[in-house]
Amino acid sequence: MSKRFYITTAIDYVNGAPHLGHAYEKVVADVIARSRRSFGEEVFFLTGLDEHGQKVEQAAEANGQTPQDYCDRLAIQWKALTQHLGLSVDDFVRTTEPRHQAVVQAILAKLHAEGQFYKTTYQGWYSVKEETFLTEKDRNPDGTWDAKWGQVNELAEDNWYFRLGLHQAWLIEHLESHPEFVFPESRRNEVLGFLRAERLEDLCISRPRARLSWGIPLPFDQEFVTYVWFDALVNYFSVPAALGDKSALSALGDYYAGKPSSLSIWPADVHLIGKDILKFHAIYWPIMLRVIGAPLPRQLLVHGWWQKDGQKLSKSTGNVVDPEAVIQEWGLDAFRYYVVRELGIGPDGNWTDGGFGDRYRSELANGLGNLVNRAISMLNRYRGGLVPVPHQELAPDALAVVEQATQQLRSFDLQGTLQTIWKLVNRANEYVEQTAPFKLARDPAQATRLDEVLYNLVECCRILGVLLWPFMPQTADRIFAQLRLCDAPDRWSLARWGVLEIGHQVGTPVPLFPRKDLAPAVEAKKATAKSV
Repeated sequence: MSKRFYITTAIDYVNGAPHLGHAYEKVVADVIARSRRSFGEEVFFLTGLDEHGQKVEQAAEANGQTPQDYCDRLAIQWKALTQHLGLSVDDFVRTTEPRHQAVVQAILAKLHAEGQFYKTTYQGWYSVKEETFLTEKDRNPDGTWDAKWGQVNELAEDNWYFRLGLHQAWLIEHLESHPEFVFPESRRNEVLGFLRAERLEDLCISRPRARLSWGIPLPFDQEFVTYVWFDALVNYFSVPAALGDKSALSALGDYYAGKPSSLSIWPADVHLIGKDILKFHAIYWPIMLRVIGAPLPRQLLVHGWWQKDGQKLSKSTGNVVDPEAVIQEWGLDAFRYYVVRELGIGPDGNWTDGGFGDRYRSELANGLGNLVNRAISMLNRYRGGLVPVPHQELAPDALAVVEQATQQLRSFDLQGTLQTIWKLVNRANEYVEQTAPFKLARDPAQATRLDEVLYNLVECCRILGVLLWPFMPQTADRIFAQLRLCDAPDRWSLARWGVLEIGHQVGTPVPLFPRKDLAPAVEAKKATAKSV
């Protein structure tokens, strides 16, 4: 069996509720996964939860729960998010699962046996909030600690360390010879700049059980648990290994008793992550994999952060966007469209409620929705819903859009793909104004011309359903349902001109994006005020 296209998101830290940034990353990954499926590729899409660490242990204690019960309760909410966002996930990993922990311990045992770890005493500073050790270089110029570190404690303790620094020169060479490994280029330059300017310190991969019990025990020293990041990064690899991927099993050798299968996943084709965890994925992870003896992932796609109204998202100040509330009010596909259309992979984005409403009205309701409604309505009104003889007038426009969108999707330019697709939406709407089919219908001598116009419009709608399926699968399905097409819009090969056949009966149009008119509500409030 050929290797599947393997895409992962970062696994989310379970200590908290999902927010806009989490939802954005999942939707982007889903668009990529669906686009590859549409291209005819086999895909494996993984997401999940990071459930170990001191913050989880402390939160569980504060709630009067065991850490496992605390994680189990929150996992229900996080798993529900995958359904609410319409994600086509193939697996959902939790780092508390036995299948994951077995692979982590196999890796730890292997690297320890090969002399990759050593034990020494650390004396210095520790950030409880970020669960990381700090150095004097992390201080502010005035000697204070930045608020991002939270509570910083001085401590001295024994720990196990991974010889990370030995691989610095190799990693620099890999990044230089594989410019595609980190995208966008600015993030790759950020990693290279750090590696060229700073000496890479060895990585502490343990925490004493006397201080933290909630973690995977080191198989070679039961007095310690695994550092949460060494544990978490392995999730991308542990699932393929647990499912019997031969490439993963080969790297683990006799340290893991996995059963080979025909499923081929590793290496990952895309790790989609936020810019805040770039260091862990672009430095720690490739070095870990090299030492394990496993092939490296092919690309890290690094996205930016969301703001709201130009300010940092903050639960404490109330400056938040609740994805589920937006979906309930405006619909899932409107949310998916906005976050992908508004923010490309790389820069930071800014959510505004006004901007969301504007895009919904102008691009979804008045643009796409109006086109599909008009095209099907006119075909029903003027031709009894029967597709006329195929005609090629808009074929060049449609095929140019398909070609450009294909290239953009393959290079992960999702925002650009939507902009390109809307060229066809706008062209078809302009075509209605230029040809004026409602006028043609009044002149029997223009019957042939009306047939031509109607065919071009409904065929554009059909192709748009195919192009939009990776982004807005529910909308694409509804377009095909209104056209009464038996095929699903999930195959990119259907985005070719002339598939609608003469005599095909379309269905009844139903608004894809009901208009949100605030005027009646305003008038109702005025009337209520007058009566009072």
